[in-house]
Amino acid sequence: MSQLRTPASTPRTTDPDWWRNAVVYQVYPRSFADTNGDGLGDVAGITSRVPYLASLGVDAMWLSPFFPSPLADGGYDVADYRSVDPRLGTLDDLDALVRTAHEHDIRVIVDVVPNHTSDEHEWFRAALASAPGSPERARYVFRDGSGPAGDLPPSDWVSNFGGSAWTRVPDGQWYLHLFAPEQPDLDWENPEVREDFERTLRFWSDRGVDGFRVDVAHGLAKDLSTPYRPSDEKALPLDGSDPLYDRDEVHEIFATWRDVLNEYDPPRAAVAEAWAPAPRRALYARPTELGQAFNFDLLEAPFDAAAFRGIIQRNLAMSEQSGASSTWVLSNHDVVRHATRYGLPLGADTDAWLMTDGTAPALDATRGLRRARAATLLVLALPGSSYVYQGEELGLHEAAAIPRDRLQDPKWIRTGHTVKGRDGCRVPIPWTTSGPSFGFGSVAPHLPQPADFGASSVEAEDGDPASTLSLYRTAIAARRRLQQGEALTWIDAVDGSGVGVGGGSRVVAFARHDGWRSVTNFGADPVPLPSGTVIVASGPVEDGMLPGETTVWLD
Repeated sequence: MSQLRTPASTPRTTDPDWWRNAVVYQVYPRSFADTNGDGLGDVAGITSRVPYLASLGVDAMWLSPFFPSPLADGGYDVADYRSVDPRLGTLDDLDALVRTAHEHDIRVIVDVVPNHTSDEHEWFRAALASAPGSPERARYVFRDGSGPAGDLPPSDWVSNFGGSAWTRVPDGQWYLHLFAPEQPDLDWENPEVREDFERTLRFWSDRGVDGFRVDVAHGLAKDLSTPYRPSDEKALPLDGSDPLYDRDEVHEIFATWRDVLNEYDPPRAAVAEAWAPAPRRALYARPTELGQAFNFDLLEAPFDAAAFRGIIQRNLAMSEQSGASSTWVLSNHDVVRHATRYGLPLGADTDAWLMTDGTAPALDATRGLRRARAATLLVLALPGSSYVYQGEELGLHEAAAIPRDRLQDPKWIRTGHTVKGRDGCRVPIPWTTSGPSFGFGSVAPHLPQPADFGASSVEAEDGDPASTLSLYRTAIAARRRLQQGEALTWIDAVDGSGVGVGGGSRVVAFARHDGWRSVTNFGADPVPLPSGTVIVASGPVEDGMLPGETTVWLD
């Protein structure tokens, strides 16, 4: 057996299974903290806020892409996978961030984007400068067009951002891009592509990075044989036969990645962003592959007891089958923040709501935050990893009223200005109650913040026992103390009250190790509070009753 590789920096604790029940904080670097006054968040800014993350109690931080990028898609168009965008800092800055995080016993997870590169990547520039059929073009998916003159796309495949998934180059060939034209898809049948990404995994692991989040993990393997078959990412088959997504062959790639990740002590962790049907999503989480796969089910679920219980049951069963632990996500950089989702009428179209600048239908912001706090406390009680998106610990709502001329999301352009996109959840977070960017930096930020952001800033909420920030700190600390094992026991009635947790009930309750319990009232009216000492509650609990839309932990 070869000797295990030793990273340049390691956390104080070396538990190889740290990821199984971790609280992971997602940092969107360009919107976290700006230290050089250019309106863009940077690596040094993240380092300066590591003590804040330590005070929150998180186990790891996940860094969305910080690589050199023309920002056609918020950094998910990568021009160099083994460097840092000069606007955000240097490799030395990144090394300092990893060291500082490890000194606070916080792991670092890096976002890798293997499905596509930026069109400014040196490989793609070389492909455009080379002839059809050349080795340079073989790294990507170039094809001749259809129609008598080859002036039609090779297939009817549609980009996730709208429009055709093919763009024509001057010599007449077309290249595939499942996302924006500035994001050409790599051809993972090419050994050079596979070898280069293995070098990337080792490059960051050697520098001390503890794990990887794998973007569009379900999209790498493609069936490009003709005639091209139609694809529908929203309705993938269960047999791995879609031509573009969740194909069986993708697991061969991740099996080789696991070999690389296991070269380190402890092994590097990984989590797949795989929008695949639930039974197949477990394949990415096998110990012979990435180890975990994101469970996005709660991102699409209403605030409803039956919906939550069903999702929890299915995902815990799936995790047990794969040998992984589940992941729980309520918000991230791609969706409307959950405090806002829960405050909109049931079934509201969030894209349509954003197009009204958040005016119609009306948002019940107070109710949305109350529900968000309850959902968060429930999720933190579950076995598995919990992912927290920057700003949710402040109870931030979606910034819906960004002026049209300030929007950056490629969806805005690709949909003919009919979908505003994801900028509203990517607005820089507020640190202070006032200032040109509420403490984000010394100048106005790259995306405008709502005028009332100061009231939800870290400065405003710090020390307030009723604040959402205090709730997160208290709950994460209690979770660290209580969380053991990966099993739970459902409680089908609460202290004889007759309020069950099955069917159309409004209460979800379960017990964890040593008998501590989580009880969530999804209804609007109070229910009897079970006996026991309150450990933490998402809202006020009085007179032996559990208010509506509230979660409580009891011992």
